[in-house]
Amino acid sequence: MNKMAKDVLIEIGLEEMPAHVVVPSMNQLEAKVATFFEEQHLSYDNIRAYSTPRRLAVLIEAVPERQADIEEEIKGPAKKIALDAEGNWSKAAQGFVRGQGLTTDDITFKELNGVEYVYATKKTTGKQTIDVLTGLKEVITSLTFPVTMHWNKYDFEYIRPIHWVVALFGEEVIPFEILDVKTDRHSRGHRFLGHEVTFKRAHDYVETLAEQSVIADSAERQQLIVNQISAIAEKNKWQVFLDEDLLEEVTNLVEYPTAFVGNFAKQYLEIPEEVLVTSMKEHQRYFDVRTEDGQLLPHFISVRNGNDVAIENVIKGNEKVLTARLEDAEFFYQEDQKLTIAACVEKLKHVAFHEKIGSIYEKMTRVGVIAQIIGETVGLSSAELTDLQRASEIYKFDLVTNMVDEFPELQGIMGEKYALLQGEKASVAAAIREHYLPIASEGELPKSVVGSVLAIADKLDSVLTFFAAGMVPSGSNDPYALRRQTYGIIRIIEAKQWHFPFEKLQRAIQEKINEDQATYGIMLSDENNLVSDFLKARLRQHLASRDIRHDVIEAVLASEQKDVSRLFQAAELVSQHLADQEFKPSMEALTRVMNLAKKQETKNSDIQPELFENEAEKALFEAVTEVEANFATNTMAENYQALVALHPAIEAYFDQTMVMVDDASIRANRLALLAKISKMVLAIASLDQLVTK
Repeated sequence: MNKMAKDVLIEIGLEEMPAHVVVPSMNQLEAKVATFFEEQHLSYDNIRAYSTPRRLAVLIEAVPERQADIEEEIKGPAKKIALDAEGNWSKAAQGFVRGQGLTTDDITFKELNGVEYVYATKKTTGKQTIDVLTGLKEVITSLTFPVTMHWNKYDFEYIRPIHWVVALFGEEVIPFEILDVKTDRHSRGHRFLGHEVTFKRAHDYVETLAEQSVIADSAERQQLIVNQISAIAEKNKWQVFLDEDLLEEVTNLVEYPTAFVGNFAKQYLEIPEEVLVTSMKEHQRYFDVRTEDGQLLPHFISVRNGNDVAIENVIKGNEKVLTARLEDAEFFYQEDQKLTIAACVEKLKHVAFHEKIGSIYEKMTRVGVIAQIIGETVGLSSAELTDLQRASEIYKFDLVTNMVDEFPELQGIMGEKYALLQGEKASVAAAIREHYLPIASEGELPKSVVGSVLAIADKLDSVLTFFAAGMVPSGSNDPYALRRQTYGIIRIIEAKQWHFPFEKLQRAIQEKINEDQATYGIMLSDENNLVSDFLKARLRQHLASRDIRHDVIEAVLASEQKDVSRLFQAAELVSQHLADQEFKPSMEALTRVMNLAKKQETKNSDIQPELFENEAEKALFEAVTEVEANFATNTMAENYQALVALHPAIEAYFDQTMVMVDDASIRANRLALLAKISKMVLAIASLDQLVTK
């Protein structure tokens, strides 16, 4: 058998893909090809993935000319079923070997867990690799994308129309067809700088494309862009922050990058910096330029898909487009300054938050109520509560400004700017910006206490009202980002370490809002504790992201603890003690207490010492009384240690005391003592749910 190894090349040629899809699609193709090779028992030395806006490719190095021969041992029926009473092969045995393409001569017996079974060794001779590789057609057509389109007369959908497919095994074309496109060795170079290209063999892929002004390796393209921009920055003594997302996007918009500098008029520096940066970054994919001490300069850096020939024309074109955007921004900024906050707030009465819930103005009135309830609970001063009240009255006003209409991503940011221009306090203005935070699950959190409470109140209102209107997220469907908003609430509470008794707060909010539906626009209800369960699910997610053990999370969430902040503390606390020598025996003792306490028939917790029958009962009662006396004022860590320290007294108690005695009053007395311990344990975590090893 010829063991010579060759490289395999697959390239899918497409119309330009959206930049954000390029790298994930390349990675998906690489992963699926690797799986295909594994399933087909084809070995290889290395797999490399390549991509540009017009192509997705993989090069698999050193693939043998034939699949490996496979020898597999297959288990059949038990020996007693395979042989009849006379020792002849049964139909079951004959059917088993026939199904494997073997005969009864190939049968051997082996023992497994004390039972003898029939076994047969099946040998499969490897096929020619070129024949196996035609299966790559299914790999290519199985790729999934966030958006797809179909073209021509075909029902088949893909990210963009497929124009060519290169499929080579060494120098040989792997024959298959996708729609009307037959595999070949022909590809296309750069749209403007290159020509059609022919690969003699798979191994030539990268250098042959480079001759046609295509840099197929996206990491190499990105490094080129970084180097070019760094050189420009160094030469001019500028500072250029290479935003990761923007850099990846620009990398996947070009096949051959050339960075260049453009300029805009200094007058536009009068516009707030965020507007300029957003115009450049979000709308034009430009990098902003700063002095070494961080001051914005009237220049930008962009990347051309091509070389530097006639680059002056490209620069002029880009400057013209940006100037038009900045003119608009300047006009909007000046027009917005003619508006008053009061007039904007009035307009919000006619802007819908959601058709089933009401207007944004009604949302703001609800958030005002929610924010005050939360603010008082978490201990804001009267001055902070006054700022919070003002912020909640106006915090959405910038939604009806020209600037936010044009640049929606500046909501909150423009609110802060305009609030300051109109004489609002800095703390109120900052809260307007901060109430949107965190924007992403792990994004930046609000820093000020007023902004933090407003952010929680705004998000909590969304969750409560959407749930009340019956729009509960299901599966992956969460159009109003309620999971992300709830996750944000949890992260803010944790960061601020605020006392946050969620169910109590929820009841207080519900009572207040439901007093006046005409003002607040909706009646709140949570009959089945859906919101509470939803919050717990996000808590579970957040604790899991911190590598807290699954059983610890479940134990904490099953506790009687109502304060969200203390749930975090409990999870951390229990996690810290998992390796303690005392952990296993003390948890087992407390679990035994909790299991018996569940048998308490009445909730009467009065303990009568005169009913004690031994010294161990008295000793445990005295120890528990002492723990209970300090429980409310001690830290959670101190309470945990005090409960763990009961272990010897509990052991002695169980050695000398039968809890479930026939005498009802003695039994009730003993259960009441155990219930006291259980109640204190449950204030930390349901420790009976822990897995002790």
